[in-house]
Amino acid sequence: MSELTKSRKDDHIRICLEKDVEFIKSNGFEHVELEHKALPEIDKEEIDLSTKFLGKKFESPLFIEAMTGGTKKGEKINKNLAKAAESLGIGMGVGSQRAMLEDPKLVRTYFVRDVGPSIFLLGNIGAVQLGQYDIEKIISLVGSIKADGLAIHLNVAQELAQQEGDKSWKGVFNDIKYLCKKAEFPVIAKETGCGISGKLSKDLVRAGVKAIDIAGAGGTSWVKVDAYRTEEDVSHIEEWGIPTAEALKDVVGKTKIPIIASGGIRTGVEVAKAIAMGADLAGLALPLLKPATESPGSVRKHLEKMISQLKDAMFMVGARNLNELKKTRVIYA
Repeated sequence: MSELTKSRKDDHIRICLEKDVEFIKSNGFEHVELEHKALPEIDKEEIDLSTKFLGKKFESPLFIEAMTGGTKKGEKINKNLAKAAESLGIGMGVGSQRAMLEDPKLVRTYFVRDVGPSIFLLGNIGAVQLGQYDIEKIISLVGSIKADGLAIHLNVAQELAQQEGDKSWKGVFNDIKYLCKKAEFPVIAKETGCGISGKLSKDLVRAGVKAIDIAGAGGTSWVKVDAYRTEEDVSHIEEWGIPTAEALKDVVGKTKIPIIASGGIRTGVEVAKAIAMGADLAGLALPLLKPATESPGSVRKHLEKMISQLKDAMFMVGARNLNELKKTRVIYA
């Protein structure tokens, strides 16, 4: 792996732990309310959070979003996240595996099947890298870590914030389409904090992706992260992006494939709102980063709090399971 790639990955971890890297604007869920049911007629202890996503069972609709890999620090974080995911019966994604393409020995920093044998696991590569590497090498990323699928991340704004970032995105849609045709596993398209629109979601479905992670604005701004690293003046695009709730509202109904809502999801109530709006899972990353540098127990503790909050919200709308939550009346303020 090049020293630049290694340095960038460790810098990203350090900056996210030490700096204010979140959007000023919100994820938009404060404008979404669920109809309160003053007489729920259910037992909270009987609420069932289980669901299926791309054929894999989840004990609750939470997904640990891609964070890191490629370095010793990243390896520890990934292992702790996977241990927590395994204990809770949820899924996770690893960070960009581009480092593995440069140095195959780094597979160990992404490999978590030894501690997460049954979790739903996503590999990860940047969309612009699809045209830079042999397609068979891209496909091999999934098998090398025994993942269930591959997330293709769309990070145009982040690339602008990097001095070494890729500024040519010509032909990327066809590259995604070709990968989807060649791959024998599901390909998931995900943003990195600027959101996916309803129109683009339809195009991505046409390309062959099997799920969409909208990753809207309101959480971590990767423009800010890389601005700290490179000291580039990108203040004009630090707040660029579609708020998560708006992106979700736009995508739902435009496609019938599964949707992950991520981007500033911080509470179980926001998870409930996202599911009621039409998402299948809710993803988060930054709130789990510091716990993941400590222990699997710290990660689990944070997730368990969100699960408890989700059950509270479901109790107050009278939803005994996620299917009933999806039928809850959503009020847009």
